[in-house]
Amino acid sequence: MKLAGQAAIVTGGGRDIGQAAVLKLASEGASVAINYHSSSEGADAAVNQIEAQGGRAFALKGDLTKQEDVDALIAKTVEEFGGINILVNNAGGLIARKKIAEMELDHWNAVMDLNLTSVFMVTRACLAHMQTGAVVNLASQAARDGGGAGAVAYAASKGAIMTMTRGLAKEVGPEIRVNALCPGMIDTDFHNVHTPDAARRGYEAAVPVRRQGTVEDTASLILFLACEDSAFITGANIDINGGMLFS
Repeated sequence: MKLAGQAAIVTGGGRDIGQAAVLKLASEGASVAINYHSSSEGADAAVNQIEAQGGRAFALKGDLTKQEDVDALIAKTVEEFGGINILVNNAGGLIARKKIAEMELDHWNAVMDLNLTSVFMVTRACLAHMQTGAVVNLASQAARDGGGAGAVAYAASKGAIMTMTRGLAKEVGPEIRVNALCPGMIDTDFHNVHTPDAARRGYEAAVPVRRQGTVEDTASLILFLACEDSAFITGANIDINGGMLFS
């Protein structure tokens, strides 16, 4: 197994891309700490599936914009697994579509805290316990093209994740590698809530592979970046969008 004996944290691991990543990492032998905010059912289901297959996992509720919840997640992971080798920074969201002219400062700050500051807080706390390993961040295609209408704050926060990924790779190498994914249209609750169905059908018609991505597609790339198969890749922001955008 590619991750035997390693311990991983996946934030936002109770549903969609996060849950798929949890199960993928566990299938290759990793013990997995699952952070969730509201998806307790999905997080618990993942733990049960992993344990039924002989693996190790736990789920812990937490708001990663709060230092005490970040500290609790890292402390429990180290207590349960003895250390940290892999961090997948997946938690985040759009919150709501708002154009700049109608956007309150509170909304801007909330988006930045959720998508950027939380990644800083979790990463900083994890690095104190990581001797070697990999950090995998979730950016977005929106970070490259600005996103759809009303997504300026979200796109800006994810663009900052891309830059943070490059800078951190320089700081913590060679022992720790840092990379990010830039997903396009992945079939998740994010798009169920924020993207009109007509836009999703248009994407499928326009993209070279003629479909939306799946959470399994994304989890497979997360695994690749987390394991030694990608040992010579760091500071990269990798597109996974079916060919909709080439960078």
